[in-house]
Amino acid sequence: MSDSKPDNSEHPSTRLQDGWRYETTVKKIEAAIAQIESGELDLADVFDQFSEAIEDLRLCETFLSDRQQQVDLLIETLSEG
Repeated sequence: MSDSKPDNSEHPSTRLQDGWRYETTVKKIEAAIAQIESGELDLADVFDQFSEAIEDLRLCETFLSDRQQQVDLLIETLSEG
């Protein structure tokens, strides 16, 4: 059986490649929230939108955490110099 959903077993940071953009993902999350709040979706679609939004939020969190580590490392490097 073919499953159209992505494999969620990999670490989120692995999926941050191939042109992934934080800003685009945030807009996608905002659109999902708007659809959910509109009350026009079937319950199954609400759960699907919610699941995708959670997945996207995890990607955003991973991205921000990775960037924070990079900033911390740069600051540490500057402080040592």
